[in-house]
Parts: sequence; C-alpha cells; structure tokens
Amino acid sequence: VQLQASGGGLVQAGGSLRLSCAASGRTFSRYAMGWGRQVPGKEREFVAAISESGGSTYYADSVKGRFTISRDNAKNTVYLQMNSLKPEDTAVYYCAADPRGEVRIGVPSYDYWGQGTQVTVSS
Repeated sequence: VQLQASGGGLVQAGGSLRLSCAASGRTFSRYAMGWGRQVPGKEREFVAAISESGGSTYYADSVKGRFTISRDNAKNTVYLQMNSLKPEDTAVYYCAADPRGEVRIGVPSYDYWGQGTQVTVSS
C-alpha cells in the first residue's frame, strides 16, 4: 500500500488543521491506520490510531481531547483533525498502515509509512 499525506501548513496557536492521507490499493478497509509525527533530532512519536472499521481509536496523551482520527473507507482516506494547536505540535506528520486490522499502537507496529506533511504552529 502507498500512502500520501497532505493538509499541513502554518497555523497560529489555537488554530485548526485537517490532515488527509490517501491510500492506494483495494484493501484499504482491511488496514489499521495511524498517524505519527517527528521533529528533527527526535524519535518519531505515535499520536493516533484507528481500526479497520473505524470503531476503535487510540490517542497519545499529548493530543487527547484535541485531535480526532477518522477514516472514509469508500475514499481510501484517513484524516487527522487537529484543534487547539500548540507550538509543540510543530512536526512533520506521517500516516501509517498495517494489514492487521485492529488498533495498532506505536511506531514499530506499522509496516507502511507514507511521506510526511509539515505542520508548523506559531506562538
């Protein structure tokens, strides 16, 4: 599966952005999906996950209550709605996919990672 993230940009603190990740392939609905983020010099941080049906989700404590992950299996797309953004949310955001369809938590749990999209939050 190939993944392409989009929707990043520059936003002021307190603002919102919605990231999208388009996936190729006919079996998208069988994949667990997730989002991670990375800043230079640091390890990639896992922030959100969703099961193949969308019925189960997971959020890291750092984003819980502010970010929402969702998916549209008819469009082969997963989303990350980011509200109340903070400067510490600044990072390159990556989407990920794994054929084991239940919620997968953690960067090593995903077999596929796409190219990232830059999110910059100004103070």
